[in-house]
Amino acid sequence: MTVVGSINLDLVATVARLPGTGETIGGARLDRVPGGKGANQALAAARLGAAVRLIAAVGRDADADLSLALLEAGGVDLTGVRRTDEPTGLALITVDRDGETTIVVVPGANATLALAPDELASSDAVICQLEIPIETVTAAADAAPGFFCLNPAPAGPVPHSVLTRADLIVVNRHEYAAISGLDGARLVAVTHGAAGAELRQGGKQIAYTEAPRVVAVDGTAAGDAFVAALVLGLLEERGPAQALHRACLVGAITASRHGAQSSLPTRQEVASWG
Repeated sequence: MTVVGSINLDLVATVARLPGTGETIGGARLDRVPGGKGANQALAAARLGAAVRLIAAVGRDADADLSLALLEAGGVDLTGVRRTDEPTGLALITVDRDGETTIVVVPGANATLALAPDELASSDAVICQLEIPIETVTAAADAAPGFFCLNPAPAGPVPHSVLTRADLIVVNRHEYAAISGLDGARLVAVTHGAAGAELRQGGKQIAYTEAPRVVAVDGTAAGDAFVAALVLGLLEERGPAQALHRACLVGAITASRHGAQSSLPTRQEVASWG
């Protein structure tokens, strides 16, 4: 599996509640942790047992070393990660006591990412997000020889050719409402937070699962964990309903822990939840 996507250093402020427009809230705790949707999805898939290569870009700075540390420790193939003169990407994240988040992304090196010819030739599955240039996403969709998954987040315009090429698109309910043409993909997964998730085909729901009951403390990487788990479940031919249920479980476990990559569960941990 190859993930083409972003690497960020997450600056996470934990607060009692999210501030309103123009409001300042004190008493926050600040953590600096590895993140980025591409990196999160790559590590999530690796911890679930997949062999994963990450194609991404970071700066020539200390933030890059910290951002890559857990990926390296998790066994992700980093030979596709480029070092550029742009700074490593940053994400400014606020997390409240219920695990709800606000996120602002500063792309940095992610904005320079481009694919080399035939770089995906041996990939059985490719996952992309929208924290990298849309031209790179389009190139990945065109070049992917097998399964192609798009997680169009943060929400933005996506070429029709990419949507119709996708074997799977994964969005939350807000992204599903904001992006037109998603039902052109072979499968569309829509997450609804505590209300669970659904799989759609041809504009109709074909599977639905309730979310496992957990105490949510940080939802930063829950969506990324869901993406990785759903792709693996479908590749393992678990069937739509079973793959969706397992992806919801992986996302819920992730949301029940603090941090982004540090919260991603292993295959053994998921199995222990039943």
